[in-house]
Amino acid sequence: MALKAFVKALKIDFTTEKSPYNPEFVAKIKRGEAQIKAGKGVKIAIEDLWK
Repeated sequence: MALKAFVKALKIDFTTEKSPYNPEFVAKIKRGEAQIKAGKGVKIAIEDLWK
């Protein structure tokens, strides 16, 4: 909100876009990223993908 007011004060044209993604999907992705950062992910070697 403060950023919008700042940009309007400088008389800069801007548009905001709503995300085309479902909010539930975005939440799942963010949870997954947090789990990876916490070390709860599983790594699979490229050679083992098709085994």
